[in-house]
Amino acid sequence: MFAKDIGIDLGTANVLIHVKGRGIVLNEPAVVAIDKNTNRMLAVGEAARKMVGRTPGNIVAIRPLKDGVIADFAITEAMLKYFINKLNVKGFLSKPRILICCPTNITSVEKKAIREAAEKSGGKKVYIEEEPKVAAIGAGMDIFQPSGNMVIDIGGGTTDIAVLSMGDIVTSSSIKMAGDKFDLEILHYIKRKYKLLIGERTAEDIKINIGTVFKGLRNEKMDIRGRDMVTGLPRTITVTSDEIEEALRESIEVVVNAAKSVLERTPPELSADIIDRGIILTGGGALLHGIDMLLSEELKVPVLIAENPMSCVAVGTGIMLDNMDKIPKRKLG
Repeated sequence: MFAKDIGIDLGTANVLIHVKGRGIVLNEPAVVAIDKNTNRMLAVGEAARKMVGRTPGNIVAIRPLKDGVIADFAITEAMLKYFINKLNVKGFLSKPRILICCPTNITSVEKKAIREAAEKSGGKKVYIEEEPKVAAIGAGMDIFQPSGNMVIDIGGGTTDIAVLSMGDIVTSSSIKMAGDKFDLEILHYIKRKYKLLIGERTAEDIKINIGTVFKGLRNEKMDIRGRDMVTGLPRTITVTSDEIEEALRESIEVVVNAAKSVLERTPPELSADIIDRGIILTGGGALLHGIDMLLSEELKVPVLIAENPMSCVAVGTGIMLDNMDKIPKRKLG
């Protein structure tokens, strides 16, 4: 029994694992619940996510990745080990090869931490690839031709923007403004405007259910519950899509400006290709209502959302694993 190659999209919000020949076999939140008294791991993934903001003092639900990089090495390693063991991909005598993704502008120290975590969790040989490149492959772009492709990958911790040609990144930018920050903006907005405290999970629900970034495009309402800052008692309020657009306006502007700066640094020939082909949006943030229309209006370029934006990176790792021998070795970190 030989080990199977696996591709890992190690995201701030979710971990997706692609096993060669089996497709995406795991998609779980990157959350670990730990008992502080004994340092014992109580739950990982979805079970741990349900505990966020709802645990007694001795139990903490930790997200070991912050802004696309490892914030807690030991917990990340334990989480990866748990997921890989759950998949049963190790061979009788052999270990799997692992292809793992990281944001574009992380330091060599952060890259080394990702590699070590993957090696310690049971990888024989670990390859590291840049996220927007793998996302573009997963979204069905042919990045190995001498023509310009642009991808904007909005994840949980980082937004990676890149122009690709000939199988490599020409210009790129990675900013720490993505899904998690959008949730926090909604949380702070409701705290400021209504003097109501809500949790991050409620903020995320608001973003998904009634949120929009394009003014006037969505007109929905939602009742939310939280704790009144004045009385300390539970209270229910109603928020609208327009309010969420207002709450997210500044954050989205940061993403738009980063995309503009990447386009400004792109060679003119490739810019012409991008106008023809459009920009592809991937990552969970691509599902944010109206973001494709807003970016298209601001950048004056067609913007398209990938077919399954959440799983583009994981699908891309699968395609790269299948063509491992064809990809120049220097490109695999």
